[in-house]
Amino acid sequence: MLRRLSGAELRGDGDPLLRRDTGIGEKERGRPDNHRLPTLPVQPRRQAKGDRRNGGRLQAPAGPLLHRASDAGARRRQGSHLEGPPLRRSLPGASRARPSGVTGVALTPEKPRVLVIGGGITGITAALDLAEAGNEVVMVERLPSVGGRMLQLSETFPTLDCAQCTLTPRTVETGQHPNIRLLAYSEVVGLEGEAGNFKVKIRRIPSYVDFKKCTGCGACQEACPKKVKTNPFERGVGVKKAIYTLSPQAIPNKPVIDAENCRFLTSGKCGVCKKICPVGAIDYEMKESFVEEEVSAVIVATGFDLYPMSALPEYGYGEIPDVIDGLAMERMCSASGPTGGEVRRPSDGKVPESVVFIQCVGSRDPAHHKPYCSRVCCMYTGKHARLYKHKVHHGKAFVLFMDVRATGKGYEEFIQQSVEEEGLVYLRGRVSRLYRDGEQIVVEGVDTLLGKAVEIRADMVVLATAIVPGPGQEELAKTLGIETDQSGFLKESHYKTGSMDTAKEGIFIAGCAQGPRDIADSSAHGSAAASRVQALLARSGRLFKNVERSPGFKETRSEKRDITSG
Repeated sequence: MLRRLSGAELRGDGDPLLRRDTGIGEKERGRPDNHRLPTLPVQPRRQAKGDRRNGGRLQAPAGPLLHRASDAGARRRQGSHLEGPPLRRSLPGASRARPSGVTGVALTPEKPRVLVIGGGITGITAALDLAEAGNEVVMVERLPSVGGRMLQLSETFPTLDCAQCTLTPRTVETGQHPNIRLLAYSEVVGLEGEAGNFKVKIRRIPSYVDFKKCTGCGACQEACPKKVKTNPFERGVGVKKAIYTLSPQAIPNKPVIDAENCRFLTSGKCGVCKKICPVGAIDYEMKESFVEEEVSAVIVATGFDLYPMSALPEYGYGEIPDVIDGLAMERMCSASGPTGGEVRRPSDGKVPESVVFIQCVGSRDPAHHKPYCSRVCCMYTGKHARLYKHKVHHGKAFVLFMDVRATGKGYEEFIQQSVEEEGLVYLRGRVSRLYRDGEQIVVEGVDTLLGKAVEIRADMVVLATAIVPGPGQEELAKTLGIETDQSGFLKESHYKTGSMDTAKEGIFIAGCAQGPRDIADSSAHGSAAASRVQALLARSGRLFKNVERSPGFKETRSEKRDITSG
């Protein structure tokens, strides 16, 4: 029969594995004595075989309450005055014996570890939620710093808030959280085992900088003489040094060396960064390395990429330098971008007097490109046009669209305000031809509402290209043993009720790895995936371990499997 627990057993009184003696009384905690919880009698429990702690005697904690591990983050932020180390639990795969003869519901002393693949806003949200709940998190990010695509943004719709003001506090918390181990510039290359006992192999990409020694002073970047034009982070608008960080807000704020463009690594010459480094952090002999981690569950939040411009020759890629994609426009508008927040043409650096923004480029086009809607193009195109008008007040902004899909909170109002107050010109129709005439770009199309052909002479064209899966996502899916759909996005177990679950138990997906979505949805999806992980860990048998069962008691699926013990 299941037995109802006493208050003392629920608090863990008398259990040495859950014992925490803070040595602080009620008055020191700010509570008057008359608010002290009543002391409940503790029944002595039989000593486990081989347990010799405290001379075979079990002691109740002197402190009034056992604080949850999930409260650790809140106490740290609020400046808690509690003394003593936080409750620690063993890592996955480790087992600690409980005294025999224990009946009723009891928490296991294990502290699960979860792997989060991807350090964008989705992965950061999932990692922080799990870490605040008392779980250990290993975050793997293939880039040198966390932040993902949001790190490239200038402002966010529909409020036009500064993207970095929203993101930076979360990236800093991720880098400093005691329950999060951040492995930047790394990638997952192997996984084996099952839910509760995964073994993950992680490749550490050589950065040629010893992160343990590096202080992030930036002297090496300032002294480096090599400038590289191919800068994926700046989307071809700006340059970078051969030793670089992604942005001034980079977390971790440690530079890495671009081995393909470093003069010393390619020709044996230069070596300026090593000479100037005050702590000797430059290591030209660094090789790739591999680490293995044991985790209970995995969240895949690898984000997205944009449809490559090379697949769009009809829009002038390779011939017209002033045709750019949305992320390049973001970097122009960003104060930390290559142009210092000024909108300038890549070809000659002039301020464009007129700009054409074209939506649904490469998406909703099953005959030639991608069949699906990317969901965010309508909104970020309107945002780009408004930012352009804010920076070039006399400029003209034209938006060519198929239809406007503004489905989020405040999104429709944002579009209406863009037209009525900002003076944006929306033309419904598709582009038929785009070519260069002197220093201008001629855009030909049809206004389907008026049934007339239109021709716009613009100084710059911004394409809202389709959202596609992040680089290497299909290969990662094969490594993890999960499926992808026909477009390469990770496949969920059920589109409506299981969008975070996969066919493989213990592996969850979140954010744009599963399909196109905006920042708000991605963040919510990350929290949802973290919740699914915690639900999985709760099904580990901890609620039914060492429980007296009556004859004929029927086990359910959640009671059979102890996933944290492997």
